[in-house]
Amino acid sequence: MNKRVLVILLSAFFIATVCTYLVYRVVGRRLGASQRKTTSVVVAATDIQLGSVLRDVDLTTTEIAGPVPKGAMVDRKQAIGRGVVSKIYQDEPILESRLAAPGSGGGLAATISQSMRACAVKVDDVVGVAGFVTPGMRVDVLISGNPPGAVTMEGTKVKTLLQNIEVLSAGTDIQKDEEGKAKPVQVVNLLVTPEQAENLSLASNQTHIQLVLRNPLDTEIGKPPGSMMSNLFSDKGSVPPAPVKVSSPARPRVATGPSSKVYLVQVYNGSKKTEEKFVDAEGKAEGKK
Repeated sequence: MNKRVLVILLSAFFIATVCTYLVYRVVGRRLGASQRKTTSVVVAATDIQLGSVLRDVDLTTTEIAGPVPKGAMVDRKQAIGRGVVSKIYQDEPILESRLAAPGSGGGLAATISQSMRACAVKVDDVVGVAGFVTPGMRVDVLISGNPPGAVTMEGTKVKTLLQNIEVLSAGTDIQKDEEGKAKPVQVVNLLVTPEQAENLSLASNQTHIQLVLRNPLDTEIGKPPGSMMSNLFSDKGSVPPAPVKVSSPARPRVATGPSSKVYLVQVYNGSKKTEEKFVDAEGKAEGKK
């Protein structure tokens, strides 16, 4: 074989080998990127209601590719026996933030966050079955009564005591009914601070409490002045105010001197009568015949 041909063949073989190696590396990297590492995490086997205590039958595992959600549990032993503080849907990862602290159990107590209290408020039938007192809703608390030391003629006064308060439960059930509506209840549990719980406890004994629904996205705290019964029947504000009479400025008085004295003198000359008028020394005299 010609030496020149042999060199050409060896060079071609070397170039083909290098190209094959480079293609193998590129394809291998792409295949490795497409086959990401998966992690086994604990998920809900069915819908888990608020306040439930997790059991082994409520949990299952699934493989998640890519980064694991923050707080997701990988061992079901860490979740069994803990209370659920918010509803978890089927196939949703079990997160640490959705569970109560270990040992706190389930039910309403597990849904109370740190440094907060659940205060029971008695409501009437109208409020209880109005269709809006359901767990998770936001309400304002209005109180009505006669303030101590107030004038009796003013009547009942209404004041907004608390605003933007979360409803924990309605009655003895912390769940909604099948249609998502409120159930006929006489007691509603509200999530409040210790100071607010004291005010609610005092108001429930001395005044009538009314709950007012608000938009959950409306977090603005207003400053309503309150209203009295006398204001409802008052015409104040409906009648335009009477025009204000503006008094004209007083004119300056011109100082005058003392009044002049007038003297009348009658003169008889036979049958002829003459009258003469005289004033004091500073005035002028005038006569008439």
